[in-house]
Amino acid sequence: MPRDCTFDPDDWAILARHWYPVALSSEIGDTPTAVRLLDETLVAYRARGSVVVAHDICPHRGVPLSLGGGDGTGITCAYHGLRFGEGGRCVQVPAHPESKIPSRLNLRTYPVVERYGLVWTCLRPEPDAAPVIPTMAHWDDEDFQQINCPWIDIAAFAGRQVEGFLDVAHFGFVHLDSFGDPDNTEVPDYTPVRHQYGHSVDYWSTVSNYPHGSTKQAPPGYQWLRRFDVHLPFTATLVVYFPDGGLLNIMNAASPVSARQTRMFAPIARNFDTDQPVQAVYDFNRTVFEEDRAIVEVQRPENLPLDPKLEVHIPADRSSIAYRRGLRDLGLSHFFTA
Repeated sequence: MPRDCTFDPDDWAILARHWYPVALSSEIGDTPTAVRLLDETLVAYRARGSVVVAHDICPHRGVPLSLGGGDGTGITCAYHGLRFGEGGRCVQVPAHPESKIPSRLNLRTYPVVERYGLVWTCLRPEPDAAPVIPTMAHWDDEDFQQINCPWIDIAAFAGRQVEGFLDVAHFGFVHLDSFGDPDNTEVPDYTPVRHQYGHSVDYWSTVSNYPHGSTKQAPPGYQWLRRFDVHLPFTATLVVYFPDGGLLNIMNAASPVSARQTRMFAPIARNFDTDQPVQAVYDFNRTVFEEDRAIVEVQRPENLPLDPKLEVHIPADRSSIAYRRGLRDLGLSHFFTA
């Protein structure tokens, strides 16, 4: 358990078995970078091209390794110059260059997978189990553009943020500066479908996904399909079906920095406007998630209540109810009803 852990110990143990992104792949280079996951402070760096994620502390005298430097083959502790290379192995002790290096000086490392332009890790992986990374449709498909938006920090619990991403009743109230229509707020019926890792929803409505001010318009009465797919505990994807065969898939990967802090990563794949600068995508994405952030950060209780009796539900909440049921089925309970 991390020091000063903000999670209930039993819940932390459950959440630590899952994979989360901790950085954009483009952020991790030769020099050490501090990242945080589930209250655990980690250091990430590249050694001969491979990403290493380790406990951010030198095993010699407890100095954060993220304070040191690196050269592409490894990193150096800022205190006594100990060097750590591939796999977190200690490769040099400057004070004793001819002595055998004890294995206890090797770093405590965590498994790493680079996918969708993100660095994923797991703090308590199951022994001999293959990594279970959420899937993202169309990321590797021909004719699709891959976009990695800058991450967004949110002063709220990851579960609250994901639930907001899945919510379809707030478009015309929260997203007035981006795409929402205050005159189109009725929520048509939809049905969540459970699967191995969570649930999916096909949501049809006439709410446009074009940004306000766009010269593009959908045909009158066009039915927009938004296909949500949830991968428990804190990742969801949304495929939006545009007119004329346009597809946009956005992943909402909410990385739980702590029980009160979330770093949200949003890789995007699309098959239209692929020759256009991506800054407009960054700007629109930022506007949408800033609108959501303003709501999520003031919700109470801060944690996501998994007891269905603690909040009042309406039919538009079917996806939220399915999401909370999925978290409850993981074994999470006490912390999330406090």
